[in-house]
Order: sequence, then C-alpha cells, then structure tokens
Amino acid sequence: MFEDANNLENLNNGEVDDYIDEPKTEEDTSTDEPEIPQTDLSDKGGQNKCPKCGSTDISLNSNTGKLRCNFCRHEFEPEKIIQTDLRNLEGESISLGAQDIIADTEDVLTFKCSSCGAEVIVDTNEATQARCHWCRNTLSINQQIPNGSIPDMVLPFKLKKNDAKAEIEKFVEKRQFFAHPKFKKEFTTQNVMGVYLPYMIVDINAHSKLSGQGERQVRRYTRGTGDNKKTYYDADLYKVEREFDIIIDDLTVESSADKLKDNKSSEKTNNIINSIMPFDTENSAKWDANYLKGYTSEKRDTNVEQLKNIVNNQAKDIARFQANKTLAQYDRGVRWLNEQLNIKGQDWKAAYLPVWLYSYLQVNNGKKLLHYVAVNARTKETMGSIPINMPKLAGISAIVEVLGIIVAIFAYFFIIDTDYVWFSALAGFIFFAYYYYKYRNTDARHYHESETKSTMENVQKSDDFVRTLTGLTNSRMNGANNTRVSSANSNAILDKATDYIPNDFHKFMPK
Repeated sequence: MFEDANNLENLNNGEVDDYIDEPKTEEDTSTDEPEIPQTDLSDKGGQNKCPKCGSTDISLNSNTGKLRCNFCRHEFEPEKIIQTDLRNLEGESISLGAQDIIADTEDVLTFKCSSCGAEVIVDTNEATQARCHWCRNTLSINQQIPNGSIPDMVLPFKLKKNDAKAEIEKFVEKRQFFAHPKFKKEFTTQNVMGVYLPYMIVDINAHSKLSGQGERQVRRYTRGTGDNKKTYYDADLYKVEREFDIIIDDLTVESSADKLKDNKSSEKTNNIINSIMPFDTENSAKWDANYLKGYTSEKRDTNVEQLKNIVNNQAKDIARFQANKTLAQYDRGVRWLNEQLNIKGQDWKAAYLPVWLYSYLQVNNGKKLLHYVAVNARTKETMGSIPINMPKLAGISAIVEVLGIIVAIFAYFFIIDTDYVWFSALAGFIFFAYYYYKYRNTDARHYHESETKSTMENVQKSDDFVRTLTGLTNSRMNGANNTRVSSANSNAILDKATDYIPNDFHKFMPK
C-alpha cells in the first residue's frame, strides 16, 4: 500500500517524516487566489432590525437565546450559519470576515448612518458598534470594514453573569488553603466581565497516510530474586499502515496574538482561556452587532497566514488520534515513521465566542502576573489560575518530604512494596507539584486532538507481522508516538514525579 514503509524492521530508532500538503485543485497554480465567500449581511446597518416594528434597539435575551426588540418586546430567532457538506470542500476558502486586516482602517472610522445620513465616528480600538447621536439608530462597522476586523459569525452568551460568578467563586473556594493571603483578601467577582473573544473556525477535508511499526505484548515475566528482580517483556513487532479520509468540523483557534502566547507568556496565564474550549460553534449565528450590547469585545489582530501553522499541526494531531481507534491491538504503542496529511479543502471563518472572565494582577518583587479565571459562557466549563502562598506550600511540602523519607527508611528495612518506598522518598516533591498545578493549572489546555469534531472514512489498514522481540525491559514501545500531540504543553516536573506513584494512589489524593 505504501512505498515509503519498506524495511521498517531496521528503523527502530527512525524519526517521523511528517508533512502537510496544502489544498490542491485540478488546476493548482501559484497565481490562484483563495475563494472569498460574501458572508456579510444584506442590511446596511450591519445588524437586524425588528421584523415587527423596524426598531434598531435590539438586544440578546440570554434566557431564550433569541434577539429581543426593546421597543415592542418582540423576540425573533437569529439567522444561523448554513453548514455545507464538508466532503465536497476543495481548495482554500477564506470568508470576508477572515480576510487580512488592513492597517490603515484599524483605528478611527467615519461613516454615515444608514437611517438619517448623519456622520458618526467610531474608534474601533474601543468598540465595534455605536449609536447615531441624532436618530439613535444602532450602527455597525460590519460592511465599512471588509478586511477582517469584523467576524462572520457570533455565538451568543447563554450563561448568565450571576451563574458565571457562582462558578468562579466555587473554583476559588476549592483553592483557599494555599492561596496567597492578599488574593484572598481582595478577591471579588464584582469585576467579572462578559467578553466576546476572536477566533478562527476552520473546516478541513483531508486525506491521511501513516506508516510505521507497532508492538503487541505477548508475555510479561520476572527474572532474578530479591533486590535483583527485574521485569521483562516479549512482544510481536508489526509493520503498520493506515490510510483514510478525514473531515474536521469547526477546528477552533484563538486569533488574538496576545492569547496565542499561551504558556510562553510570563505576564499572563493565557492558557487558561484556551482550556475552556470547545464551544458549541454549530449554534453560531450570522454576525449581528446587536449581540455585543452589554458585553465587551476584542478585535482580531492575526491573519490566516499567521495561523496556518497552528491549524495544520492541530489537524495532524486530530488525524493521528483518529487513527488510534484502529490500533487497539497494539498495547505497547505505535511508532509512526511517516505521516502525511494532504489537505484537499479548507474553509476559514472569523467568529466571536463568549467568555466570562475574572482577572487578578499579582505583583511580586516588581514582577507582574495577570491571573485569569475563565468560564465558557455556553457550557460552564471553568478553569483558572490562583496566586499561591509559596512559603506556606514550600514549608508544608518540606514537612511531607521529611515524613516520607522516614516512612521510606522504615519500609526498606521491613521489605514493604518497593513502589511505595520510592513514592514515600519523593512524597514532598510530589505534594508540591500536585498543589502547584492544582492552583496554577499551567498545563491546562484545549484537547483539540480529541474534542474537535472529526470523522474518519474510507479506512484502509495493513498489519504485517515482522518478528517477535524478547527480553525487552520497557513496558512501552521505544519511540511510540501515536499519542503525541505536537502543539500541547508539557509538565516535565509532574510527569517525572508521577512515574513513581503506584497505580492506585489516586484513591488517597484530595479532590
């Protein structure tokens, strides 16, 4: 099936050859321009008027999810985004709202009111809508900026502010013991804000090819006695190949450069905001400025080209994890030596998605760190970072470590399970790591590889036995990468510490 999968048995330490082909059509030339769908609304104001009385004084009723006229109280359904069959998606399609931002239209704009003709100035750094000061018509800059400053779609707020505040209070309450005393004194949910954050939503039609090796355990045994006892494994080695079509529906990435800093930022806990995805983007409505009333919003400041590498990496992760559904027999893992993802078609849209956001600025020895607690305004998913009382955590961890060493010494002389001996000797370090990550959540992220909607079709499989490997000392295949995530964050400290934790230790850890 694959020419590049020959002689895999001699490539035990081979590196993965992975790449992504960009979208291709039958006449693929360097001069082809992406298709630009006309996704802007037909109404000149950039927002719906009341279909009953024509008023522009409209806002979102979060109880029903409908738009409500504040003049005649009539409610009506928002206009939904129509989803096409992604199997027919070819080439690259970039919607009007996802177009590159033009620098000279980013700040102050002057345009005429579509109702009375008055000229209105809007500072787009502060707002994306305004009212005409003569006729009070609500104005939108939707059509005045056909350059990506305004999104194609918006997902309305569903969770009420009081409910979001309750979720944030519940999250913080569970982290009181090691919370910084100044934070506990100053914490209040009064400054919780509803924010529409900018995202790119990408649909992808692709074809994936993977080839490599897999191992299936056939025997586990021990040799030696006492302290010299060691566990060994025998395993069957297979040449493994998978080929399939994959449809990725609504892959969602931040389109704010500030939020894309993720854990690399030393000043903001941006990964917290990433971790509350996914959103139910299938319920998004066509862009309407009325949804922004009562909420703040942040403008997109990245273009498609800046986000392509992130999207391509995440698409490959999704394909790799879809392939895992066909690899259940390889309990020691699979080492992919070649990965290809040929993107046949992709569609980019810009969106506003709703978040309830609490922030707290911690200043320590002149260094500033902005902590976030974020709530998905659709699903209630909550994640946050809490300032830690480090002297208290370090002190108690030291006490736990001393006690752990005493227990380890006692266990060693009385020949108790060696797993628990190692765990006891590292108890203080494990205690510190556990609570540090519980409060700061520096490893929190959106699991795009499993949480993004995707479908695998037309699967072709090849599993050819190569030979039996004996006397292996690792419980998992060397170089196994079928669960690798290219764009995930890592926690080396916690990973190393938990290597020594017995499988059933979770029963004793606090919730």
